[in-house]
Amino acid sequence: MADKKKSIPVFSRRLREAREAYGISQRSLGIEAGLDDFVASTRINRYETGVHQPDLQTLTRLAKVLGLPVAYFYAEDDELAQLIADYAKKGKRKR
Repeated sequence: MADKKKSIPVFSRRLREAREAYGISQRSLGIEAGLDDFVASTRINRYETGVHQPDLQTLTRLAKVLGLPVAYFYAEDDELAQLIADYAKKGKRKR
């Protein structure tokens, strides 16, 4: 399992983890991020499997739906990713 985890790009792994933690389907995430209904599920699946990467505009919309900053998806270290996610969840006043 550890080898499989390493073979998938960090972005793809983080996107899948964030989507599952949020409790949303691939299709719903894609639609909420502004992707066409007919391709939403396929596109998110391809992002999560590492076949494709979204452009910055699409990634920004995906991150917004999931309530995470773009930086979270590229943090190589799991602890750093968690710190980024925790920081983003705090309100501006608490930061």
